[in-house]
Amino acid sequence: MRYALLLHYPEMTADDLGPEAIAEGMRAFDAYAKALDDAGVLVSAEVLQPSAVTTTVTLADDALRVQDGPFADTKEQLGGTFVIDVDDLDAAIAWAGKAPSAAWGPVEVRPSSTYFRDGAWTPFAG
Repeated sequence: MRYALLLHYPEMTADDLGPEAIAEGMRAFDAYAKALDDAGVLVSAEVLQPSAVTTTVTLADDALRVQDGPFADTKEQLGGTFVIDVDDLDAAIAWAGKAPSAAWGPVEVRPSSTYFRDGAWTPFAG
């Protein structure tokens, strides 16, 4: 079963964090990604750019609305994602608990519903 681990945490600038904290975070996420990969469960991983460079697109009344910045103004933002393929929710929760950012904000564990491959949508069995 595939799960997306959605990492939410407060956004800070490089100046706010400082070079030591940035280096420590990079080491922690590198080790986490390598552990997922070594376990054979990592499908993909992404670190997102700051929400300030987000573009939000909505369609209302047949008009496309393009807005600079995130949709929601919150203290915590979606900072990155890991997609893992594990046996069950308990395994996904165990991996989510090992995410370095779990100490800074919630890690949302969301099961995948369908995937697109080879030109077609396919539901996950599970």
